[in-house]
Amino acid sequence: MDEELRSLTERLRSESGNSPAYGRLLATDDLDTLAGVLTEPGQPLWARELAAFRLGRAGDRRAFEALVLLLNHRDPPRCASAAHALARLGDPRTARAAAALATNELRVAYALHPVRLLTELRAPEAVPALITTLRRRLRPHDPYRRVALACVEGLGELGDARAEPVLTEALAHPALAEAAVHALARIPRQGGARGRIPGQR
Repeated sequence: MDEELRSLTERLRSESGNSPAYGRLLATDDLDTLAGVLTEPGQPLWARELAAFRLGRAGDRRAFEALVLLLNHRDPPRCASAAHALARLGDPRTARAAAALATNELRVAYALHPVRLLTELRAPEAVPALITTLRRRLRPHDPYRRVALACVEGLGELGDARAEPVLTEALAHPALAEAAVHALARIPRQGGARGRIPGQR
């Protein structure tokens, strides 16, 4: 059992009170049984999460809607497990959904995992979404520094020259400056010095 699955099963075992239903969902290899949990009324959240996670890891696209809802959940561990499963699901809708969540200002408090998922997917939607989200985070007194930092790190990993202007702006923010230097250094050079903190020589 890998670490992501171990973490999820331990958390959901506790939530379920280690119920017989939990044991059955964990043990079954029947994807139709897991998919049924997502459509049956009255299923508890832990059951839906376990079913969606297992379906996602199996590449069964019936998990897509449930995983996207969990990706934007207020509970960070649920977001993290959903992002892990979505990255392995292989559904072409995933990047578009993650970009919509990452750029939704009404849900920016929960944007961290969508941002990280976009970076992992390396889809065409990733760079524009991360640029948009980061630019908004550069406003004075913005409280979402973890989201901003994830955008900076993600843009560095993606290494796309379109990110250079916003990463250069991020150099002026002490909480982001070091990460922005490293991110800019990963963008292929097209001439000129880059990645200096303002005031450095």
